[in-house]
Amino acid sequence: MNSFKEHLNKHSIFSIVSTVSKEQALETFVVGGYVRDLLLEKPSKDIDFVCVGNGLKLAEGVAKQLGVKAKLSVFKRFGTASIHFEGFSYEFVGARKESYSEDSRNPEVSSGTLEDDQNRRDFTINAMAISLCQKDYGALIDPFDGVGDLDRKTIKTPLAPDITFSDDPLRMMRAIRFASQLGFDIEANTFQGIIDSKERISIVSQERITDELNKIILSKTPSYGFKLLFHAGLLEFIFPEMAKLQGVQKINGKAHKDNFYHTLQVLDNISEMTDDLWLRWAAILHDIAKPATQRFHEKVGWTFHGHEDMGAKWVPHIFKKLKLPLDDRMKYVQKLVRLHLRPIALVNDKVTDSAVRRMVFEAGKDVGDLMTLCRADVTSKNPERVDRYQKNFTRVERKIREVEERDRIMNFQPPVTGEMILEVFDIQPSKLIGDIKAEIKESILEGRIANDKDEAFAMMLDLGKKYGLKLRK
Repeated sequence: MNSFKEHLNKHSIFSIVSTVSKEQALETFVVGGYVRDLLLEKPSKDIDFVCVGNGLKLAEGVAKQLGVKAKLSVFKRFGTASIHFEGFSYEFVGARKESYSEDSRNPEVSSGTLEDDQNRRDFTINAMAISLCQKDYGALIDPFDGVGDLDRKTIKTPLAPDITFSDDPLRMMRAIRFASQLGFDIEANTFQGIIDSKERISIVSQERITDELNKIILSKTPSYGFKLLFHAGLLEFIFPEMAKLQGVQKINGKAHKDNFYHTLQVLDNISEMTDDLWLRWAAILHDIAKPATQRFHEKVGWTFHGHEDMGAKWVPHIFKKLKLPLDDRMKYVQKLVRLHLRPIALVNDKVTDSAVRRMVFEAGKDVGDLMTLCRADVTSKNPERVDRYQKNFTRVERKIREVEERDRIMNFQPPVTGEMILEVFDIQPSKLIGDIKAEIKESILEGRIANDKDEAFAMMLDLGKKYGLKLRK
């Protein structure tokens, strides 16, 4: 496609930008991801404009033309501006050169030409531009054969990889992220450039690294991105705990499975079931402590006893280091890691309802996600074994439904509160109140009384007598 006039004419923003550019004597171009996605026939609501001149002034002029609904944000420090209008985001910047010193995370920026701006782009598929100039309106400017690389499904740097990655080391992560999202290959010299420059990732802020990592995790087949990270040597720098999962030890002919590739299969499995980032993180971390708990016994072979509890303890540290949120999302992942072995123990027909109630109590409203993780954790290549495990989990889910319908444990709220105990008995706030509540909860979980306010209240009165408490007058 040599001209995009037809597409540009369908959207008024392009004629508005072109008109304002002419008034300000600027040459302006649509650049980057929007052009790439247009060629891939993917919808995009983020459009980047580059002009040879003052991008901030151009943005102000465009916002004025769009009217009061346009929300203009100006970032003078970075020389950029954005407009949010009717669900679209428009970014404006003047063409520029960028370079990074050896130990800097921040670029040195100076004005430049369109050619300079395209040279500083990360990959050929992101270095294409569409002219909004009157003389060649709609013309594609593709100095590095980005169209050809799209056809070849290839990620390639426009300049020598060492220059591109030295300027901004995050581009190594971006190369792998685009490969994972698009299902593209990374060109051989470009991938070698990542291997050669991997140490430079240490100067990039953790927030930027984690943002790219999360995008890899959210791609259709995230294992592809993680394999690239591993083979490039980046994973041991950005996520060493995961890199340590790789490898197999063998003693007396007994070997354990490679927990790195098992984890990637679990991640791919769960990605077919959900787009939830945090459930995918639970898949990544469910076996994270296996290397630390690995033991060999002559009779039973390799064991990983307690890896679920140790892994759960590691979750806050990993989240903090990766600058992931230390809130309920972290606690959710921690819970699933800790409980991921519990459902399989409930398969046996002799398992009591109290065991099911306890698991449902601990998992709460996330019990469905826990079962999704358990199903994803089945990675055997033996179809009969997979079928057996999945049928077992179906039985567990049936038990959970039966118990939940009867006992309502999933969103458990104590039927007797501390305030009720204080109202009924002549007692001051003390540990005894907590003991009474704990005994009532334990009786509900064990099935000795129903999860019912009247039965719990009657038990509270009995416990009051047991502890010699007097009723409040």
